[in-house]
Amino acid sequence: MTTSAPAGSDVLAENAKPGADCGLARLGRDHAIEGWLDRASISPGEPVRLYVSTTAPSFMVSVFRTGWYGGRGCRLVDQVTGLAGVRQPLPTPTPTVHTVATTWSPATTFQTGGWPPGDYLMRLDDAHGWQWYVPLTVRGPKAAGRIVILNAVTTWQAYNAWGGYSLYHGPDGQFADRARVVSFDRPYDYGDGAADFTGNEEPLVALAERLGLPLDYATDVDLDADPHLLDGARAVISLGHDEYYSRAMRDALTGARDRGTNLAFLGANAVYRRIRLSPSPYGPERTQAGYKVATEDPLYGKDNAQITANWPTPPLASPESALTGGMYQCNPVHADLVVWNPHQWLLSGTAATAGEHVPGMIGSEYDRYDATAPTPPNIEVLAHSPVTCRGAPDFSDVTYYTAASGAGVFDAGTSAWVCTLGDVCGAGASGPRIQAFTSQVTTNLLQAFAAGPAGQRHPAARSVPTDYAHKVTGLER
Repeated sequence: MTTSAPAGSDVLAENAKPGADCGLARLGRDHAIEGWLDRASISPGEPVRLYVSTTAPSFMVSVFRTGWYGGRGCRLVDQVTGLAGVRQPLPTPTPTVHTVATTWSPATTFQTGGWPPGDYLMRLDDAHGWQWYVPLTVRGPKAAGRIVILNAVTTWQAYNAWGGYSLYHGPDGQFADRARVVSFDRPYDYGDGAADFTGNEEPLVALAERLGLPLDYATDVDLDADPHLLDGARAVISLGHDEYYSRAMRDALTGARDRGTNLAFLGANAVYRRIRLSPSPYGPERTQAGYKVATEDPLYGKDNAQITANWPTPPLASPESALTGGMYQCNPVHADLVVWNPHQWLLSGTAATAGEHVPGMIGSEYDRYDATAPTPPNIEVLAHSPVTCRGAPDFSDVTYYTAASGAGVFDAGTSAWVCTLGDVCGAGASGPRIQAFTSQVTTNLLQAFAAGPAGQRHPAARSVPTDYAHKVTGLER
C-alpha cells in the first residue's frame, strides 16, 4: 500500500535545496540587453523560446526559481553561456492602435523537464557586464488541493511602455496617444525587466513558500485559456496589482469562489479593467486589447459583452465589488492604515488595538466598502483608514466576506500590502512594525485558506462602519 506525500511536502523539499544570489549589479538600460519569452507560463517540460537583443558580442542566461531557500530568495536551476549577441531591430508601432510587437529571431530554446513549478527569473548577463530580467511562470500539474499564486501579467503588460506605447500613454506621455492594443512579444521596460514581479509579487511567494504550504502557480492569462484551471483549488491569491481582466478570467474566479475556493486580493484596483486576448504570430493569447473608452472599441454596439472599457461602467456594467468585496476608488494617496476591528480572526497575533495606526500602508491606490455598489451582504471591515485623494476625503477599507459556498474572500484595500511583506515599499511604508503586521495577517490568511473553505470555520457577519459622508469613485483614467 502506498501513501501520498503530505500537502506542501514538494515545496519543503524544493526549499531545502541550496539558494543562490539572483540580484542585478549593473542594470542594462537603454537597450543594452533585454529579452522576452514566447510564453508567459509553461508546464514543466514544455519548451520555451527566449528572444534577446544586446549591444554586446555575447551573453549568458541564468535561470532562477524564486522562493525561500534558507533565507535566500532564489535557486539556480539552469544556465546557458556563450550565446552570440545580436542587436535586434526596434519595431514600428501599428497605425491607430499603436501596438508595439517585435519580430526577433530566437536566441535559444529551453527544455524545461527538470524545472519544478514556481515563479522564475531569467537573468541576462552580457559580455559588457550589463544585466536584465525576463520573468516566467511554471505551472504545476493541477491546482486541486493547493493555493494558486496568480501572476498578474496582463497588468504588467498594460503598463509596459517598451517601444513607446502602453495602455496609458504614448511617447508624448498623453493618454489620448496611448496604445489600444499591446503585445506580449516584447520586453518589459520596467522592474528591471521583471515588470511588477519583484516588488508587488515576489514577497508573497517567499512568505508562502517559507510556510511550507501546498502551492501552485499560474498567470491570469492561464485563467483566460483554461476554464478548468482552478478546479479543486483551495485558494487563489491575487497579488499587489491585478487590474486587467477579460470576461473569461473574471468568470473563472467567480466560478471558483462559488465552488468553495477562497480568494485573496492582496492589493487594490483588482478586476477593474476589461480586456480581451487574441493570438500573435508567436502563440495564443499574446495580444491584449484594452481600449478603456467603450465607444472607441470596434466591438461597441456589436458585441458589448466583449468590449474593453472598465468593469464598473456601461455598457453591461459589472462592478468588481461583487467579487472582491471592496470597490476601487482613487489614486494617488499615502496614509496610515487604521485598525477598526482588532478582534476579527485575521488580526489574531498582531496585538493590534482599535484605532491603532500602521504607518504609511495605504496607497497609492485603494479600495473601500461601498454601500452603493453591488457587495456581498455579510462583509466585515477590518481596517477603516481616512484618506484624502485629489482633494476629497474618503476611506480605505480592508474587508473579508464569505460566499454561500463557504469560500472566504479577502481584499487588502491598498496596493502597498505585498511590498510590505518584504519591506521593499520604500520610504513611508517600511520598518519592522509594518512588516510584522502584514506578515501575521497574511500568514493567518494563507494557513486558513489552505485548509479549505474559510467560511466553514470563519463565517463573516456584516460589520461595517457607518461614517461614509463622501464618495470618490473611478478617478483613474
